[in-house]
Amino acid sequence: MAIKAVLFDIDGTLVDSNDYHVEAWQTVFIRIGATFDERAVHDQIGKGTDMLVPTLLPDTDEAEQERMGEEHGQIFKSKYLEKVTPFAAARDLLLKVKDSGRQVVLASSASSEELEYYVRLLDAGEIVGVSTTSDDVERTKPAPDIFATALEKLSSLDASEVIVVGDTPYDIEAAARCGIAAVGVRSGKFNDQVLRGAGAVALYDDVAALLADFEASPLNG
Repeated sequence: MAIKAVLFDIDGTLVDSNDYHVEAWQTVFIRIGATFDERAVHDQIGKGTDMLVPTLLPDTDEAEQERMGEEHGQIFKSKYLEKVTPFAAARDLLLKVKDSGRQVVLASSASSEELEYYVRLLDAGEIVGVSTTSDDVERTKPAPDIFATALEKLSSLDASEVIVVGDTPYDIEAAARCGIAAVGVRSGKFNDQVLRGAGAVALYDDVAALLADFEASPLNG
């Protein structure tokens, strides 16, 4: 068994939350008089505040970035978090990975508070072995920090013994910077060209499709 751990992104991969993050960010931007096309904001989802805001508003200083990130978090948690639902078969895939003898890792740009909520939502408390969030690192995806930190927690494993599952090119790029292969899922609404261009070794419509093909998938390598 070459693959001994699977690192899962959460937003857009295990839970259907990307559109809600777009709406929350749009509220933040509107409040400061900034207007962006919805697709422009969507295409930055998967990054943390430290990467997302400077891309869209490059003249924003660090203090303002932090303030905007906190505001986004408050809006998302108060208005949208309870609306988020797991994708079909998300828990089943996590359980399949564990039952196959591999470690299940959650590695997300979300906050630790959001991760705890999602673990409860997925009823995955006894399935997940290791987790990392934006609270654990200085830089979020596409910087490698989140996956690098997860790999450190899996101290006995080499990058070639783990694989990432994510829905954005930032997951795939961050994994590549750690020497980790990544499988892309289309549930985050990024197109195939973008995901393959980032280096995805395989693409699936969603985690249900990945579960259905588990035996032949890179996760079972």
